[in-house]
Amino acid sequence: MQIPSLSEIKKELSYLNEKEINELLLDLVKFSRENKAYLYFKLYGRDNPGLFVEMVKKELEEEFAKANRTNSYYVKKSSQTIRRKLNKNLKLNKNKTDQIDLILFFCEKLNEYGYLRFRNPIVDNLYQVQLGKAKKLISGLHEDLKWDYEMKMEEFK
Repeated sequence: MQIPSLSEIKKELSYLNEKEINELLLDLVKFSRENKAYLYFKLYGRDNPGLFVEMVKKELEEEFAKANRTNSYYVKKSSQTIRRKLNKNLKLNKNKTDQIDLILFFCEKLNEYGYLRFRNPIVDNLYQVQLGKAKKLISGLHEDLKWDYEMKMEEFK
């Protein structure tokens, strides 16, 4: 089965009435948690712009707190799991400052919870890659914001 292009889907959606679109959206939301989260943040994010960042930070904090940090192997596995959750949530929001905040929060928690002291090469590489992502996102910001985030980045080096 070949999936149609986005333009074809847009064209077909233009033929539907409001009720049919609502039903289609509700069906889509039922398929996955990510779809539900995306729709939730789009609907309620207009009223409370910081809602997304707050909820993701809370979720990540809970994951860091319950993670097993007894040896290097568990540190590696739990950090990879938490990073996957971070990346899923980053897809839900296209705001660069929110993405930078979440990536820096992740790096801060890796350091705070002692993940980096195990000197696991995979965890160290994961940390460096996330800092690189943040640096790349920072380079595309306005000068004032760029300066603020570069000062935050200095703390991680």
